[in-house]
Amino acid sequence: MNKSHSYFRLLFVAIALLASRPLTLHAQREKLPPEDLDFVEKKWPGAKRTFTGLRYLIVKKPETEGPSPVPGMMVSVHYKGMLLNGTVFDQSPDAAHPLTIRLGRNELIDGWEEALQKMHKGEQWLLIVPPELGYGARGKPPTIPRRATLVFEMELVDFGPK
Repeated sequence: MNKSHSYFRLLFVAIALLASRPLTLHAQREKLPPEDLDFVEKKWPGAKRTFTGLRYLIVKKPETEGPSPVPGMMVSVHYKGMLLNGTVFDQSPDAAHPLTIRLGRNELIDGWEEALQKMHKGEQWLLIVPPELGYGARGKPPTIPRRATLVFEMELVDFGPK
């Protein structure tokens, strides 16, 4: 193989890679399955999207915005977890008993880990979690099917080092 042939072959490969890059990057950013994406965009058009594909709406802001929790802190959360069709699969028992758990210990789904570190005490969010940031391809039988997009109503009640 001569040098000019190798040069043109390399140039062709480089151009092909660059031409396909914008499509690849777009596909990597969107984490919701196409049918779920259509539903979510129609039902919650104002939802913000993070770079990981997590979507959220701030339902209630606190009177004063303080710091957010960081990994290692204990967080207390009221929540209701639903499938896109509205079926409730889990929720905190009542106002007196929020879920209390430590951030950053792989005890929460990735969508919660990310969201809780952005929330402020007293804030309420509607969180839309793509399968990749939830229970993924395996789901959590029998309540959460495989590749399910999840919706959570969440309130960060409190947090601290505890």
